[in-house]
Amino acid sequence: MTSEVDLVRWQFGHRARLVLTPVQVRLVFGQAHAARTLWNLMHDWWTMLRKDQRTLAAADVAIRQARKEIDWLAVLPAQAAQGVLKTYFQAWKNCWEGRADGPNFKARFRTVMSVDIPQGRDLQIKRVHRRWGMVNIPKVGRVRFRWTKDLPVGKKANAENRITGARLIKDVLGWHIAFRVQVVESKPEPHTGPEVGIDCGVNIPLALSDENHQNHGRPARLPDGTSDRDKWLNPDEKARLLRLERRAAHRNSFRKSGQQTSNRLKRTYDQIASLRARAKRRATDWQHQTTTELARRYGTIVVEQLDITNMVKSAKGTIEEPGKNVAQKSGLNRSISQEAWGRTVTMLAYKTARHGGTLYKVPAPGTSQRCSACGFTTPGSREDQATFVCKNPDCGWAANADSNAARNILHLYRIGLVAIPAAGRAVVRRALRVKPATAR
Repeated sequence: MTSEVDLVRWQFGHRARLVLTPVQVRLVFGQAHAARTLWNLMHDWWTMLRKDQRTLAAADVAIRQARKEIDWLAVLPAQAAQGVLKTYFQAWKNCWEGRADGPNFKARFRTVMSVDIPQGRDLQIKRVHRRWGMVNIPKVGRVRFRWTKDLPVGKKANAENRITGARLIKDVLGWHIAFRVQVVESKPEPHTGPEVGIDCGVNIPLALSDENHQNHGRPARLPDGTSDRDKWLNPDEKARLLRLERRAAHRNSFRKSGQQTSNRLKRTYDQIASLRARAKRRATDWQHQTTTELARRYGTIVVEQLDITNMVKSAKGTIEEPGKNVAQKSGLNRSISQEAWGRTVTMLAYKTARHGGTLYKVPAPGTSQRCSACGFTTPGSREDQATFVCKNPDCGWAANADSNAARNILHLYRIGLVAIPAAGRAVVRRALRVKPATAR
């Protein structure tokens, strides 16, 4: 019999595509616009009040009164309106604790349209076919969605294994529903697999210390040496994307300042966004498959603690002090952003924990310049982006620069220069600038 100590609770999300009728599309759009407007009204109301009057109770009363007096605001379900309030208040808490900037107004065309469904019991999910399921959306009705993952519904659902809520999200492919799933499983046995260090790069996406490099087979640069910003698209898709971008630029040249965007230009922008989304889906799919394989194979995974935000900053500089090699730096920034190292590490974090492994982060400085064979850091050893030749007269070891960095990353873990475990057994994740609760 499994005791409560041997059980662990997992919370994750699952996203599925919705199939809405034209009437349901209008209803969901109305709720999304009402949620965005409610956020803006709440932000305006919150910032005008004195600090001693900013309370959740006062905000709740104001929202209830607004839904009674404004008809188009009442199309948003009451639970969804409460979800907007909780999200807004949590945004301020993140700001006060130093984890993010303060909330601001949401623009109509630059904001992702979404509607929250906080209560899982309102969904009434039912599987009707091998590939289809039905979900109830408040004030919309029963809607079909693609069934691509077993969910804890029906007889499989209980107090521990259930869907706690969902969120409707609009993207270039249409409306999707993201379920919030909670399951309780047996605690995984400690992974007894080998240790590995991983260096995230551009030419080699994931260089491993045991030479088992993970490559997606898409060169980061074109034959002329420039960065390929559309490497996840095939040649026909790249040619179509170029035609659409030229068409959009041509049509936009006729639009006067302040004039509304034409429907033809909007349609062209949607086609460009559809191709961009296709490339992103391919990149994310490769990351999921690769990180799952790594989590199954290795018990301890060590990565660099990279500050990606600073790494992709522009080198343009100022008028008084202009930057150098701005075009080359912008191409490198684009390549780093395409590889999405942060998303890869996030996937490794929760997947290693599900398989009983542990993910560690070590300091990044010096891992690319140090020789993993002799341990010395000699100037000029890294001859170019891909070549490392140790300049120590007693060594002379040569290897791929990313492989050398991966071996150094694993070496830092083994000698004890390790940050707090990023994921795995007995891990408490907390932002660096946030003090523990006891200290606060």
